[in-house]
Amino acid sequence: MASEACLHSGAPPARLWIQRPGIYEDESGRNWVTVVVRFSPSQREWARASQSSTYEPSITVHLWQMAVHRQDPLSPSQMPFSRLPPVWQLCPGNKYRASDSSFWEIVNHGQIDSIEQLVLTYEPERNH
Repeated sequence: MASEACLHSGAPPARLWIQRPGIYEDESGRNWVTVVVRFSPSQREWARASQSSTYEPSITVHLWQMAVHRQDPLSPSQMPFSRLPPVWQLCPGNKYRASDSSFWEIVNHGQIDSIEQLVLTYEPERNH
């Protein structure tokens, strides 16, 4: 039986803070795990098609709200480099503002079976 996403009746989290690589926490103490990060175009596709030296893809991230084993958060200096921001703040207009001032559109906030999902997309041309 195929899983289907549907709109979630509650509001998306007001704020997400990174705790460890791939794990965010919301204002209610719930954990959101990064399950998919998609870059478009991929770096390989971009390298074949572009003569430009700047690679700034659109990014889509799927976050699932799920329990994880509690660990102390890492400090910013302990975090590895990531194209995902350390903080997202919900804004009017169905989007988040990241700590780097970029905007991420909420593409979907719904349920897949019993898992709450949040899908965000960053489009570089909309953020300049």
